[in-house]
Amino acid sequence: MNTTTLTLNESWLSRRNLFDWVFAALVLAGGLFAFTRYAGSMDYYEKPILAAAVAAMIAIGWFWRPLRVLAIVVAAASLLAISSYQGDLARADTVFWLKYFLSSQSAILWMSVLFFMSTLFYWLGFFGGKQSDTFDMIGSRLAWAAVTMALIGTMVRWYESHQLGPDIGHIPVSNLYEVFVLFCWLTAAFYLYFEERYNTRALGAFVMLVVSAAVGFLLWYTIVREAHEIQPLVPALQSWWMKLHVPANFIGYGTFSLAAMVAFAYLIKEQADEKRWYKLTPIWLLGVALCFVPVAFRQRVQEAGGSYWVIYAGISALIAAGILLGRKRIAARLPANEVLDDVMYKSITVGFAFFTIATVLGALWAADAWGGYWSWDPKETWALIVWLNYAAWLHMRLVKGLRGTVAAWWALGGLAVTTFAFLGVNMFLSGLHSYGTL
Repeated sequence: MNTTTLTLNESWLSRRNLFDWVFAALVLAGGLFAFTRYAGSMDYYEKPILAAAVAAMIAIGWFWRPLRVLAIVVAAASLLAISSYQGDLARADTVFWLKYFLSSQSAILWMSVLFFMSTLFYWLGFFGGKQSDTFDMIGSRLAWAAVTMALIGTMVRWYESHQLGPDIGHIPVSNLYEVFVLFCWLTAAFYLYFEERYNTRALGAFVMLVVSAAVGFLLWYTIVREAHEIQPLVPALQSWWMKLHVPANFIGYGTFSLAAMVAFAYLIKEQADEKRWYKLTPIWLLGVALCFVPVAFRQRVQEAGGSYWVIYAGISALIAAGILLGRKRIAARLPANEVLDDVMYKSITVGFAFFTIATVLGALWAADAWGGYWSWDPKETWALIVWLNYAAWLHMRLVKGLRGTVAAWWALGGLAVTTFAFLGVNMFLSGLHSYGTL
């Protein structure tokens, strides 16, 4: 047994290269610096959270090596931005790289543009002929750039909030604007992992649709509510629980959305040979879902000048028409059904695990803030519905061997449930969780 253990350990260590150890040293050094400088401002719980974050960052970077470069670039750019501020947020209007690239708002706007461009190039990959692989590669690179700018914007926004005042500073996951940024880069990052894992970029066009839709909402919300302005936390959110609960929750939302878009691709591939266009149900459902958005926000159309949703509706119609007319070419470039099914399954598995953790953490947070673990608040009720939906999906998969078309339709339907839990509750219902009102 000792010999076997030694062999396994040697094999694991042999897979570590010099960059792995340099990355680990940099992360450890950053964690030690943060601890020595800010330990006095940390409470009992934040210190172990910092230690766990350092260990997790090293482990994740070793597990998926592209994250090492991403982490180093984000850290370097964030430190450049912080040093450029020199404690004065007004410098964001005078320092070139702050004004145009590295202030939180500039970085998030770059994220938005890059995600739109990534989506465009991924779709060009379906119709680019001999240049398809080049378009796909550009789409992938742009997605990486967008994730990078999103993380830089998040890190710098965190710093900016603390510069506004010690009672204002907080991790930027507290309102709809901030969590939409979180949703966008998390969903894209998980997709990029699967893209490398399965050596296919064809799914990027579908996954980036939901990311671009989120970016579109983010831009509209910024116009209507000036949501990019940093606001103090409400008392219930002034808790270290938020740093754990919200990211875990949005890993669930992001991977569930990813699974739904893969399911959509699966259904397009299955129905590509259907000649009766009126029977292409997935495409018509996409059209209905896209048309629902302007209807849902009709009361806000005038606030945004009206033209925003007209442009949105026009682009949505072009997307639906493009999928309808080019479904055979799209299906030909999609990976095998077994790959689509496996990506769907693994996405839901990861999402369900983190959503379960988030739900438990939310109950503990509720007990700490409100004195009870569960109050049947609308957000809690819909979180339970989401959890039960995917628990049933996984049960049917593992026990009954659920596969294929039924599994895809179920995963796609889960996006509607998840979207309502994420956004619809804030739009149509009220309760203890109504922090991000529309």
